[in-house]
Amino acid sequence: QVQLVESGGGLVQPGGSLRLSCAASGSISSISGMGWYRQAPGKQRELVAHITSADSTNYADSVKGRFTISRDNAKNTVYLQMNSLKPEDTAVYYCNVDLVVAGKGGVWDYWGQGTQVTVSS
Repeated sequence: QVQLVESGGGLVQPGGSLRLSCAASGSISSISGMGWYRQAPGKQRELVAHITSADSTNYADSVKGRFTISRDNAKNTVYLQMNSLKPEDTAVYYCNVDLVVAGKGGVWDYWGQGTQVTVSS
């Protein structure tokens, strides 16, 4: 069994910062890609940032220069540092991890439970 536990969301004023964390635990053999998605009310879920096992990153145009994704392989954790937050960043943020489950084979796609980020004055 694999679990993803997110933390770090909350309410912040425009221009502020938040750091999201997502820790994977359970019967994990290896982790490949890790990413963050978000979904605002009435909108489709969208990719925010992604990081490969080789630490190659890519970002949505709307967050480039403001958000930074990173990972700690020893802790099976992915982070999203969000700076210069804007009201349009308000959404539920979900982590997504591609991993190999011990004894199962193949690469499986797992999602976190979501954490609310609200940017408002």
